[in-house]
Amino acid sequence: MSKKSCANWKALKRSGIELRTLNVRSRNKTLQMEKIKARLKAEFEALESEERHLKEYKQEMDLLLQEKMAHVEELRLIHADINVMENTIKQSENDLNKLLESTRRLHDEYKPLKEHVDALRMTLGLQRLPDLCEEEEKLSLDYFEKQKAEWQTEPQEPPIPESLAAAAAAAQQLQVARKQDTRQTATFRQQPPPMKACLSCHQQIHRNAPICPLCKAKSRSRNPKKPKRKQDE
Repeated sequence: MSKKSCANWKALKRSGIELRTLNVRSRNKTLQMEKIKARLKAEFEALESEERHLKEYKQEMDLLLQEKMAHVEELRLIHADINVMENTIKQSENDLNKLLESTRRLHDEYKPLKEHVDALRMTLGLQRLPDLCEEEEKLSLDYFEKQKAEWQTEPQEPPIPESLAAAAAAAQQLQVARKQDTRQTATFRQQPPPMKACLSCHQQIHRNAPICPLCKAKSRSRNPKKPKRKQDE
């Protein structure tokens, strides 16, 4: 073999080695790129899933706040009804006092008149007439005095539990803050949230909750979604 042929053969050999090396490097880089691509796709799917979860959590929080505000409004209406009933009771007590005074005056007029009639009947040899209390116990003046004491006994309003009072105050502050916020509020669903059983404490929690709020255990899906992997080229 001539020197020229030997040089050409060596050059071809080097070219072949470099080509194989380049192919190997290209294949390795392609595999590395596909792995990163698969990870990127999986991370993006996880990002979208977490965004949906966050939206659901905010929707649930809004529903809870709406329920709290409904209780505050209900409590306000109850207090308004109590005020109306207090005014009605006062008016009824005034009417009863007027009737009691009228009954007392009639009783005072009746007593001397009856004594005079009884004296006339005794003069005629007749028995006296029965007293009012003998005919009807309710016609006794003592009965009306006793009833008056019962009428004037006002019912005691039970104290509001501290937790309810605190919740009402917090909800009112939230309502004021919301009035100052000019952002548009989205319309939220009204059905109850999807639930699942915690694998650790077996309590019902939100289906998409990442951590159980009761036992603090990490929530895992029974059927986790596996990222798709492309076959190596």
